[in-house]
Amino acid sequence: MAKSSTRFVCANCGQEAIRWLGQCPQCREWNSFAEIKIAKSEGRGRGSGFRSDAGSAAAREVARTVPLREVTSARDDRLPVKPDEISGVLGGGLVAGSVVLLGGEPGVGKSTLLTGLALDWVRDGIRVVYVTGEESPAQIRMRSERLGFDPKHEEGFQILDEVELERIIDALETDRKFHPGPCIIIADSVQTLHSREIDAFPGSVGQVRYCGGVLADFARRAGCPVFLVGHVTKSGDLAGPKVLEHMVDTVLAFEGTGGGVIRLVRAVKNRFGATGELAVLEMTATGLRPVDEAAALFLSGRRGDEPGTAVCAVRSGSRTFLYEVQALVAPSRYGTPQRVVQGVDAKRVALLAAILEKRAGLDLGGCDLFVKVAGGARLDDPAGDLAVCIALASSLREIPVPADTLVVGEVGLTGDVRDVTERAARLKEASRLGFRRVVAAAPKKNVRATEQGLELAAVTTLVEAVTFALVKARPAQG
Repeated sequence: MAKSSTRFVCANCGQEAIRWLGQCPQCREWNSFAEIKIAKSEGRGRGSGFRSDAGSAAAREVARTVPLREVTSARDDRLPVKPDEISGVLGGGLVAGSVVLLGGEPGVGKSTLLTGLALDWVRDGIRVVYVTGEESPAQIRMRSERLGFDPKHEEGFQILDEVELERIIDALETDRKFHPGPCIIIADSVQTLHSREIDAFPGSVGQVRYCGGVLADFARRAGCPVFLVGHVTKSGDLAGPKVLEHMVDTVLAFEGTGGGVIRLVRAVKNRFGATGELAVLEMTATGLRPVDEAAALFLSGRRGDEPGTAVCAVRSGSRTFLYEVQALVAPSRYGTPQRVVQGVDAKRVALLAAILEKRAGLDLGGCDLFVKVAGGARLDDPAGDLAVCIALASSLREIPVPADTLVVGEVGLTGDVRDVTERAARLKEASRLGFRRVVAAAPKKNVRATEQGLELAAVTTLVEAVTFALVKARPAQG
């Protein structure tokens, strides 16, 4: 008879304890421990980890060391991914045996994205096993037909309508015996799966942690890439234990842009590529398609002659995007001024407003501040600090920033303007998109009048930046 043991696991970081704790000693999160019951089969070794008993002859083999020279590099063992936007986010292709966790809001298009990728893989001769836990096979067939599925030529698209983990592993092991070629597995979603080894409901901390671990172990043992679809909480974070994000190779965040047709796929974690890479896609009737000229996407509809706007260049992985920061400063009608922010961290805006007051002499204390990033983008790059400050100053003084002016720089607490990383790539992209002037920190050496085809207004302090940005273009001093 199987024996069971009780553990308490932190939903935030995966820390285990033998009793419930009010605060996690690892991540310091409060009320994050949840009880799980783990059933252990008789005769099962203690060191088995996440390995499933189903078809696990390989799991019982004696472990041995392998010389590094005999290990195949991941650069030479990647499966093609279409479109190129998604391939770039994954680091140039899909590594055999890797595990990818894809999370996003309900209805944003996660299943549509994976179904479209699956159809492209099948057309390239790569088998796909779609484990459906949230939808019926008929729903997947209907979506596939909308995306161009041809039953005569695309036989490699397999559906597995099962949510019990042990039966899924058995089916995948059997499929490998009859089809030893490359295969990609999609589990939609990991919150719907459950194992007989865990005495808990599907979607609980214990079930998500165990099912994700078993599938990750199978992927690396069989060399089959696995996609795990994950739910998100109301705060936008991936649901389930934080340890799930640690055990996978890549974490992709699938985001919308305020209810529009634009979708963003962002690499939050990637062991085989750059973290922060961003793919910009458009939702159409026939699936997700790459957006042309994505660098200027968030500037569409911009007039450029209104006070309270500034454009900055942001690096996302290896790409440059131009964001328009909008600000509105108005006298407060109430006792406490409002601070309404969208697309930027609210504490960051409050910090920059305080620097403007203290170092640049702008009176913002009695004003309501409204700041947003146009187009539904999110500004996390420190290079956008100066753009937020200039937009606030522009709105307060009712003086527009020239439409062809780019503002790039990090602002310190002392009011100094600091240089940013990969400056040349940012300015080159802005020049290509028609900008003619840039307000940026003075280079460490050889201050020039122009840089990357842009007239350079080199500044060292926030006061200088506000002065240069809120006047018409003038020859830069070099």
